Amino acid sequence: MLSVETISVLIIGYLIGSVPWAVIVAKRSGVDIFSVGSGNPGATNVLRTLGKPSGYLVFFLDFLKGVLAVCWFQIPLFSFSGDSSLALWGLPAAVLGHTYPLFTKFRGGKGVATAMGGLLALMPACLLIGLFVWGLTFYLTRYVAVASIAFGLSLPVCAIIGISADESAGGGKTFLAFIVMGWIVWRHRANLVRLRQGTENRFERKDKTKRQPFGR
Repeated sequence: MLSVETISVLIIGYLIGSVPWAVIVAKRSGVDIFSVGSGNPGATNVLRTLGKPSGYLVFFLDFLKGVLAVCWFQIPLFSFSGDSSLALWGLPAAVLGHTYPLFTKFRGGKGVATAMGGLLALMPACLLIGLFVWGLTFYLTRYVAVASIAFGLSLPVCAIIGISADESAGGGKTFLAFIVMGWIVWRHRANLVRLRQGTENRFERKDKTKRQPFGR
């Protein structure tokens, strides 16, 4: 049976994750993010439709949700028993909230940025390697979806070989890495279909003379 502390971390983590920053930032520019681009309320769609400043802002705010969901209860004012393993519950709760947010009728994003934020607090080494994998994959393919899936697949590999494991919570972190991987791949299943069909959105490279538009 879950303790009151665990339930509190799950509920608050979910509510933190549910804050729809992509919807809020887009609405401030007079745009309904659900009706433009891919229709996905995430940083990538905001970047494509509103530009880099708005896209990067949404990514940072979504990233911060993951950090807060993992760390808020460690603040002395809100501290419970001091059980650090509670952080392992905060991350999946925040990713779930971002993906199925309460405040937008459960229409949310893919959860990658929020997962990255939580991993910064829980498994920084895995996050750094995952970001390298993401960047390399994106550079080679120009597909955000492919890069995000590659990022997810790298997490359990890092955890298994012990890059971020410790004696107290290594097993729990490895299990969490598999959960995050599975969630990211599952949330990108539509992208995988579009990749097979050749219709997935792609960021085109710039040439030396002019700026190319984003792939559509």
